[in-house]
Amino acid sequence: MKKCFTIVLAGNPNCGKTSIFNALTGARQHVGNYPGVTVESKIGRFSLNGTEILLIDLPGIYSLSSSSPEEEVAFRELTKPGVDLILNVVDSTIPRRSLYLTTQLAELHIPMLLAFNMSDDADRKGLKFDLPKLERCFGFPAVRTVGCRSGGIGQLLDALGTALKKTESRTAPALSYGADIDASIGKIANAIAPLAPERFRHIPARFFAVKLLEHDACVRNLPEFRSVHPLVGNEIRHLLEKHAIDTDTFMADRRYAILAGACRNAIGMTGERRREISDKIDAVMTSRYIGLPLFFLIMYATFWLTFTCAEPLMGIIEEVFAALAGGVKMLWPETTLPYLRSLLADGVIGGVGGVLVFLPNILFLFLAIAILEDSGYMARAAFVMDGVMRRFGLQGRSFVPLVLGFGCTVPAIMATRCIESERDRKTTIMVLPLMSCGARLPIYALIIPAFFAAEYQAFVMWLIYLIGVGIALIAARIMKATLFKGDGEIYLMELPPYRMPTLRSLLLHMWDRAGMYVRKAGTIILATSILLFICNTWPEKTAFSKDYDKAAQLVNGNPALSGDARENALSALENEKQAELMEYTISGRIGHALEPLFRPIGFDWKLTTASIGALAAKEVFVSQLGILYAEGEADEDSVPLREQLIRNYTPLQAFCIMLFCLLSIPCFATLAIMRRELNSWKLTAAVAAGMFLLAYLVTFLVYQAGSLCGIGTALAG
Repeated sequence: MKKCFTIVLAGNPNCGKTSIFNALTGARQHVGNYPGVTVESKIGRFSLNGTEILLIDLPGIYSLSSSSPEEEVAFRELTKPGVDLILNVVDSTIPRRSLYLTTQLAELHIPMLLAFNMSDDADRKGLKFDLPKLERCFGFPAVRTVGCRSGGIGQLLDALGTALKKTESRTAPALSYGADIDASIGKIANAIAPLAPERFRHIPARFFAVKLLEHDACVRNLPEFRSVHPLVGNEIRHLLEKHAIDTDTFMADRRYAILAGACRNAIGMTGERRREISDKIDAVMTSRYIGLPLFFLIMYATFWLTFTCAEPLMGIIEEVFAALAGGVKMLWPETTLPYLRSLLADGVIGGVGGVLVFLPNILFLFLAIAILEDSGYMARAAFVMDGVMRRFGLQGRSFVPLVLGFGCTVPAIMATRCIESERDRKTTIMVLPLMSCGARLPIYALIIPAFFAAEYQAFVMWLIYLIGVGIALIAARIMKATLFKGDGEIYLMELPPYRMPTLRSLLLHMWDRAGMYVRKAGTIILATSILLFICNTWPEKTAFSKDYDKAAQLVNGNPALSGDARENALSALENEKQAELMEYTISGRIGHALEPLFRPIGFDWKLTTASIGALAAKEVFVSQLGILYAEGEADEDSVPLREQLIRNYTPLQAFCIMLFCLLSIPCFATLAIMRRELNSWKLTAAVAAGMFLLAYLVTFLVYQAGSLCGIGTALAG
């Protein structure tokens, strides 16, 4: 027997496939994206009886008809050489619909194991399975599983061990679509057999014949099979004349007929069937009148949880990095390589630490999102929001990428591949940067607790997110009325049953996202912090506008000044000197050059340079401010960045900072993925320019109106 096997995990969306994947692989998994179509993928490894298993988790699909990016990805993966076994996860609560994919997978002539998952839910629905009959019908072994429970895959592991021993004895699927269809399939298969390229030698010609009869785009586009297109066309016309129905529809009907017979003989119903708890909950959660207010309440609770639970942990991390920077300064003599000493303490530790301090916020935000996703509520939220989205020219399917945009815009843009309408997809991509991504969260987490009372912090956070959503929807409405005109499309949605999220799944989700954040802090933000530190300290100014040392001596020798007055005067002199130093640097020069442009929105030169640095990554805004204010301190005593901001800015300016960071140009990574998905530099550049103008205009109106009315214009410190 082989020492290493490749297993492909296939199944419908919401069938519990991810739970089984996590249960089998644990933390030994890699999350990536399929090249070209950017659908999220997972690859994991585990050992079974001393055998190494490579497990590939395909995106959820309903068929292999190549009508969506997910199905195209599944087709490519399943037709690659080297697949030893297909682990087909079937939703036990809706077996007839879930098994439709099984009939297509069977045609690949690859060993398969059927895992009837969520069998506990099926039992509660009163469904009874005769697995031996199902095995005889499909020709593959079957097992019942409960993927969300730690002990729910024991039988699956045993069945996998047995199935892997028999992978060499591949048997052809015993599926018949009727004499006339089978005859046409045979003719086309005989013509295809000598044409099949080497990469498809392991797949029977019959599979490609079926796909050609079904007008499958992936197979029709293969240049090796173009010579049989006339024959396929003749057979399609022959079957159409005989049955008065298109072959793809006819074959789908035949498949469902096969499933109806199999399920009638092998799946029964007990005499008593309990009403689904999900139906009772949905009567409230998807209510026409209270579904939308409940959604906003749940999102508010999410932000409250993020702030309340993260605050103590943030304080601990902040103290650790402050102590680390202080320790470096204490142990490293000030006269020994002072520039390198300052680079390490203020640039590296201060810059990266200023971003990592917000890791608890990221963890708790993604914990809340994971709970909403795993429980099944996110699908309800999309259903509830469908009516609202359509008023703005979008559909409920656009809601899922928009919600993912709260985490990171890059995978959210990738997730728009689930939107079949090209107009809706492009519109969604172009408004997605307006959603408050996790990279902006450190900015909010820095400013909101500093300038707003504790009882208003969750509200301000909720308001900022809501402003982004509102402006995104308005922008979508304008684009659908101008750039992307067209009729709306029907959106069919499946509402999975409510489930209790497992601790393991939640922790894996948090671990994955936290790892991405930490890696970003250790790479992009570290490099940017070092670059910004250099820009903030070089060139060094040697000639000042006045002799600060002599001025300090005069202050110290002035008998008319009391102790406090003397300290204040000395501090003012030192701050004035540090301001001259900073203004002479690269950052200072750029900031002062652009300050006249940004002053009408309440920004000084420091906020201006931080906004420019945020183009690399939004978190760099916090890192840059930390470096700037660390450089401006009068002594070695560490003054927290929040206190520095309170001393220099008003609550109105603080709100405008968040507003500008929300609406302005996204990071370079977002622009790059947007360019790839839109396949247009012009549209990408238009989005960047439009967002800057939008951010400037909205922030200008808010700042000027607030200043005119005297709202939040007094310094808090």
